[in-house]
Amino acid sequence: MSTDLHRRAAAAESAPPRPAGTARRPGPGRRRRPNVLGTAVLFVLSAYFLLPAWWLLVASTKNSSDLFGSDGFWFSAFHLDDNLHELATANGGLYFRWLLNTVLYAGVGAAVATLLAAMAGYALTKYRFRGREAVFNTILAAVLVPAPLLALPVYLLLSKAHLVNTVWAVLLPSMISPFGVYLSRIYADASVPDEILEAARMDGAGEFRIFFTVVLRIFSPALVTVFLFQFTTIWNNFFLPLVTLSDQQLWPVNLGLYYWNGLRDQTPYNLVVTGSLVSVVPLVVAFVLLQRFWRTDLTAGGVKA
Repeated sequence: MSTDLHRRAAAAESAPPRPAGTARRPGPGRRRRPNVLGTAVLFVLSAYFLLPAWWLLVASTKNSSDLFGSDGFWFSAFHLDDNLHELATANGGLYFRWLLNTVLYAGVGAAVATLLAAMAGYALTKYRFRGREAVFNTILAAVLVPAPLLALPVYLLLSKAHLVNTVWAVLLPSMISPFGVYLSRIYADASVPDEILEAARMDGAGEFRIFFTVVLRIFSPALVTVFLFQFTTIWNNFFLPLVTLSDQQLWPVNLGLYYWNGLRDQTPYNLVVTGSLVSVVPLVVAFVLLQRFWRTDLTAGGVKA
């Protein structure tokens, strides 16, 4: 017994000393204290951002009298079905025409803008040509320009092309996304290996085939991000349709709700609130459906070190 104790003592003396400042790892029975302050801050911020959405949900279930005569953050008599029926029949169903217009503008505009941004970002990363950095810096500067500042020049260009008060007056400017080009270039530089491109070229694939069959698959997380950003931007676009569209049949839903909100004597306020709730639903659906495409490092293991 004493021999075993002597051996343990000798092993402890011969063991290297622990570096100064090294903390002992907590045992299995020890637990770290929860970050109460961080959790509280996150809870307050979440409540701050979700409170307007909660008010919109509650207010859309009320009629005009309950909307101003009851608690704004809690339910009263449930009239959501009546509000939806009145919304669908108001002005001959004009609201859902506005909603379809918005889906068209946002869906087509975001899809084309995403494809063009991916092609531009890929080309600015993988091809060497004179003036490449100047082109990228110009695109980067365009990200900093506020969109309303470009409304008047865009209107003048569309007027010269006789496209004012047409669908193209909203679609064409929506197909350009400087931020999408910037994000695509950063992602292409980080995630598209040159070895894959060289291997595809050695197999006889052309540049367009490489882009559409190889690069776009690797690009899928970036494409989803660019699409959602552009989709949301077009969906919330207000000033450009206000300047370029005079036909109510071509208006997007936010411009139509703004028009209804100015006609409170003719349009009940509960319709504006209910219409605002319905206009948010496609955005929520788009984010939920596209979340599963947010994968990172799709080429992990595809290139040998």
